[in-house]
Amino acid sequence: MSASLVSLYGSGTSSNWTGDLLNSLYGKSTQSGGSGQNPVTALRTAEQNRAQSVKRTAAQPEVKRAVDKFVAAVNGAKSVQQLLTNPAVMQVLLTANGLGDQVPYTALARKALASNINDPKSLANTLTDTRWKHVAATYDFANKGLSLIQKPGEVSTLANAFAEITWRKSLDAATPGLSKALTFRAEAASITSVDQILGDPVMRSVVTTALDIPLQIAFQPIEAQEKAITSRLDITKFKDPKFVESFTQRYLLAASTKAATTDQSQDLTALAVQARGLFV
Repeated sequence: MSASLVSLYGSGTSSNWTGDLLNSLYGKSTQSGGSGQNPVTALRTAEQNRAQSVKRTAAQPEVKRAVDKFVAAVNGAKSVQQLLTNPAVMQVLLTANGLGDQVPYTALARKALASNINDPKSLANTLTDTRWKHVAATYDFANKGLSLIQKPGEVSTLANAFAEITWRKSLDAATPGLSKALTFRAEAASITSVDQILGDPVMRSVVTTALDIPLQIAFQPIEAQEKAITSRLDITKFKDPKFVESFTQRYLLAASTKAATTDQSQDLTALAVQARGLFV
């Protein structure tokens, strides 16, 4: 590239001048998408507006329909099998318990939730994803049938949790990772082991991102994964609210940077395709 073109589009470093040039040619911004709000500020804003935001989310037609179908199905269920084969039930039940990403896996979900939590060989007890064990123990369908989920107030609690999780997920469009940050901050004090972190996708994502541990660590033996975390973090500090706050902010900044880098890389690839033929 000639000096005149470099001067025209900015001197920049060798690592970013090409991107600046392509962006200038096609009118693109080098900033990441979203609201542009600082992620730490976004977290505080979300917390301040939480109650009103969840209430508004609960009133959305699609959310209200999902909840109404769920309530009717739970109240009308006569057996665990009938309950767990109802898509409306699984959508709300799994989402409200932090398992929304597992809704498509209906066979696995039914078997895991119906596991006998007292049997160490049951599916919920053997899956590496510890969320299943927690939910199976909470409702204990294998031993107590529908009695726990049909307790007065339980359906309402699940409906409210469904609305809150739905709201949290909507925040990620503007601030990458914000929903996970809210979940982590609420549950961090309950972390007592590294395996607990590794067994929960949200906790794993927050901790490894904040500590800059590459995703590829998941392919390493469990001992190597544990060491990667313990060598960088004293998990007993999660009992300290101030440390949790600081760690959550660290995660959000890392997630924002990662998302911005990914977005810019994708944008520049598209721009390079459009610019084909301009350079020799």
